[in-house]
Amino acid sequence: MQKLLASLLTAAAVAGFALPAAAQSRIKDIAAIEGVRTNQLVGYGLVVGLNGTGDSLRNCPFTRQSLEGMTERLGVNIRGSNANSKNMAAIMVTAELPPFSTPGARIDVSVSSMCDAKSLLGGTLLVTSLQGADGEVYAVAQGSIQTGAVSASGGSGSSVTRGVPTAGRIASGATVERETGFQLANMNEVRLTLRNPDFTTAQRVAAAINQVYPNAALAENGTVIALRSPGQMGMAGFLSRVENLPVTVDSPAKVIIDEVNGVIVMGDAVRVSTVAIAQGNLTVSIQETPLVSQPEPFGRGETVVVPQTDVTVEEELGREMRIVGGGASLSDLVNGLNALGVSPRDMISILQAIKAAGALQADIEVM
Repeated sequence: MQKLLASLLTAAAVAGFALPAAAQSRIKDIAAIEGVRTNQLVGYGLVVGLNGTGDSLRNCPFTRQSLEGMTERLGVNIRGSNANSKNMAAIMVTAELPPFSTPGARIDVSVSSMCDAKSLLGGTLLVTSLQGADGEVYAVAQGSIQTGAVSASGGSGSSVTRGVPTAGRIASGATVERETGFQLANMNEVRLTLRNPDFTTAQRVAAAINQVYPNAALAENGTVIALRSPGQMGMAGFLSRVENLPVTVDSPAKVIIDEVNGVIVMGDAVRVSTVAIAQGNLTVSIQETPLVSQPEPFGRGETVVVPQTDVTVEEELGREMRIVGGGASLSDLVNGLNALGVSPRDMISILQAIKAAGALQADIEVM
């Protein structure tokens, strides 16, 4: 007996060491630094050099006005003339200014047609200033547009279009002219914001930082962790060390259900109380068979069609009730439902029924 007990203890110890450790994530993957973000830029400009696929100046008054204003600045007056070129188009230019961008840096821009241009393929964007939300100019864009689309049409009205030829992109098409003014090096304190707010995760992040740099972090709430650079260490160097510290992320128990596509996603924290589950399929088949009823020869009756209906009820057997024990984990729940042979859509109904019974210890979010 003692040898058997010793063997069981040894096996349990080996199994314990074989259990996988909780997955850890770097702080940089679960949190962002407050203030370190991209900024959206927007501008209005003109694209020229289109092969007859641009705006119709008669239908797009702002394109005509832009053409007249541009040519006047270049010393050419076309006001009152009967210009009706379709080789240009009015477009909106958008871009994202990365954090800490300095003057002279290059960024990508996207362009989109504003009027009735058919394609921007082969066009060239003229100098366009890009403004931020404060109205200041932060970049200037210019260059050849790449649409990655194909558009062709024939004289009979037939056409072939692949992609979106009225929108395109200019790689490294804008030059940064102004900085955002975020001076990280002069800051004594910064704040981290969790991408998925959780009080437990916030406390773990603060504890992981304080273990290496004592009294450097404080979890203000479930989203924000305040950081103070220790000693003479610069803020940039401090953050580069902090963002690589590993942390075990916690999350609330939640079940995500997409009823349209029949998709179910459950977190590892989902637990189920003791509950019995039964699932079966009942099939009702109705078959209509028309029969012709004819009268006897030389009779006075009429030939009529008499419908005959056969109703068959089939119930799939072998689906017995199964009991899921209390405190069952996600794997136990999934294995129990799979043992019943249920489809994903049936599983959605079962999970909602378990939740209604109060046995599912998780929130259900239906998309």
